[in-house]
Amino acid sequence: MREWLRSDGDSTLMLSLHIQPGAKTTEFVGLHGEAMKLRLAAPPVDGKANAALIVFLAKFCAVPKSAVTLVSGQSARAKRVRIEGVDAALKARLEALG
Repeated sequence: MREWLRSDGDSTLMLSLHIQPGAKTTEFVGLHGEAMKLRLAAPPVDGKANAALIVFLAKFCAVPKSAVTLVSGQSARAKRVRIEGVDAALKARLEALG
């Protein structure tokens, strides 16, 4: 596993992310230190970026929004996110990002 991607049980992953809010598009960019950088097309106002992050990750990982939890970094660019209900194919897809 990558530094930014850690297994937390059989079907749970913990992601270390560096968020850049207010971007033109929402996308994974590449590594930023020991975190994966993610551009978000949502402003960092009133929790909009955090909500957009949850929606994007749920869609990317093909899991319900309830399976994506923001563990830390509610008001910071450095965030830790837990994703539940993942399989080997998703782990491989995430590992291929960086």
